[in-house]
Amino acid sequence: MFSREESKKIRQEFWTSFGKNYPRKWLLYNTRIKDFSLKFTFTRRIAEVSIDLDATDEIMRQYYFEKLESLKTILKEEFLPDAVFAEAYELENGKLISRVYVTKEGANIHNRKDWPEVQEWLADKMDALEKFFLEYRDFIEQ
Repeated sequence: MFSREESKKIRQEFWTSFGKNYPRKWLLYNTRIKDFSLKFTFTRRIAEVSIDLDATDEIMRQYYFEKLESLKTILKEEFLPDAVFAEAYELENGKLISRVYVTKEGANIHNRKDWPEVQEWLADKMDALEKFFLEYRDFIEQ
């Protein structure tokens, strides 16, 4: 086990390494849509790339989720075949959001041997997710 401080240092090292190995400006929070973001996640159990709908306004969250669901076939056939659609996704802190995501299980941020494979996976999946989003952003925003 790692102390909280050691774990924090390892996470910082991973993301610094990722930024050096894949030096590009990711879209992430710059979607131009309020409470609509693209996210990287890497923990002791999983790696994930996701679209998070974090609106406190339930109607807006549902509206954007339905827009994404209407594009489900396109997303799965052309960009991310393993995409999962979760209208109600509970975060570790108990907050409920909507999320469209892909997961790589069995990866551990504390295991440096996992880093090269996970970094490549994260970059590939986020690249696909960004391409999807940029192609359909106007439709999603309407």
